[in-house]
Amino acid sequence: MIDPRRLRVLRALADHGTVTAAATALHLTPSAVSQQLAALEAEVGQELLRRRGRRVSLTSAGELLVGHAHAVAAELERARATLAGLAAGTAGLVEVGSFASAITQVVAPAMAALRSSAPGVVVHVRDVEGHASVPLLLDGEIDLAITEEYRPKRDDGRLTRFPLYTEPFDAVLPPAHPLAGAVAVDLAALADDEWVAPPPGNPVRDVVELACGGAGFAPRITQTSNDFTAIGALVRAGAGVALVPRRAVRGTPVTGAIPLRRVFAAVRKGAEDHPLVRVVCAAITSVTT
Repeated sequence: MIDPRRLRVLRALADHGTVTAAATALHLTPSAVSQQLAALEAEVGQELLRRRGRRVSLTSAGELLVGHAHAVAAELERARATLAGLAAGTAGLVEVGSFASAITQVVAPAMAALRSSAPGVVVHVRDVEGHASVPLLLDGEIDLAITEEYRPKRDDGRLTRFPLYTEPFDAVLPPAHPLAGAVAVDLAALADDEWVAPPPGNPVRDVVELACGGAGFAPRITQTSNDFTAIGALVRAGAGVALVPRRAVRGTPVTGAIPLRRVFAAVRKGAEDHPLVRVVCAAITSVTT
């Protein structure tokens, strides 16, 4: 018989790529993770991992079993949701991870509405960069993620998504910039400017570089911050120009191929029927309709 707790370890390894990272996500030691994976291989009677020194990768059997592990996890989420519904879950805690501007625009108004419509539902908010919230959701650290994508991607079958809003990116210019006050800006006109942008690893950095590349230049990024409010402050101080989502910092529309970000709420597949999650999702989506 396959122990579903070991399937969770295998999923964590597939998600995080290394035994050490999987152990961190599961709050276990690397040796405990290795022992669980070895026991799982013994249970299924096949090699699930290829070991090359300290690095591991999934075999074909491992990849196949990860797919089944996702299905088992979804069924366990559905079972949890059904039991909570049976108990008429009208009170409880929902952990929400969201990036800062969505907290302001969506999560906080939803929390205010819930104080009247569902006073027994408590929402705890964690300020998380958009690209970091889905791993927390899949690891069970939060119940609902407000996250974003900048280019259409293949849907992750482990998630149920609820679209919230789409917003364009605007150019933000220092007050003394020659184009300050323009109705719209051609990105190519900013090729010689210094730029303020998030550091590498933040998907907004990719958007900036791709948009500027499409306009025929590579941005000369001299200042970095993950916080759009800080980026706006640096621009106002004359440190450079920036490209940011409109709801985060209002700027000047750009012409041509306008970058967009699509904001959505996500829960683990199967958890969408949990009564507490359903109430919070409804409150969040109602704010944007």
